[in-house]
Amino acid sequence: MKKKVEELERLSLTEFKKSPKTPIVLILDNIRSRNNVGAIFRTADCFRIQKICLCGITPVPPHRDINKTAIGSTSSVDWKYYKNTNEALKDYALEGYILCVVEQVHHSINLDNFVVEPNKKYALILGNELNGVHHDVISKSDVSVEIPQIGTKHSFNVASSSAIAMWHFFCQLSPNKG
Repeated sequence: MKKKVEELERLSLTEFKKSPKTPIVLILDNIRSRNNVGAIFRTADCFRIQKICLCGITPVPPHRDINKTAIGSTSSVDWKYYKNTNEALKDYALEGYILCVVEQVHHSINLDNFVVEPNKKYALILGNELNGVHHDVISKSDVSVEIPQIGTKHSFNVASSSAIAMWHFFCQLSPNKG
């Protein structure tokens, strides 16, 4: 038997907008797929992420392909478009966010070894499906984290990577996890 939304204790859109947010901003560096963008919105809603920055060629709502995977979360999660990723980096660095690239690079720290500092704000930067995060963006970040992998493939889909990273940070930062 299916439970009603009220029985699941889900927030209304108005309640969600007023609720405390996890101190994380997502910066999407030239993501190509509308479906990936929608999936990232949906996960961001689940973890009450503060905002999503859609940069460069990253598709923006409204679009039916984004809506298909976002399932309404483009209305609940705040977002902003930036012509290029460096503009977003500058804004959030000035606001005191730790710029954290989620990418496989030479100096990255395994995500499971990365300790999230309490009372800090993080901007998680995720990159293009084919090329990853641009080298210029990586060079401007404070830290790079990598999701450990032991299979034959050497990368996750960007929407999957965002979900794993959000979960790691959410577990250590969220005032809402209790």
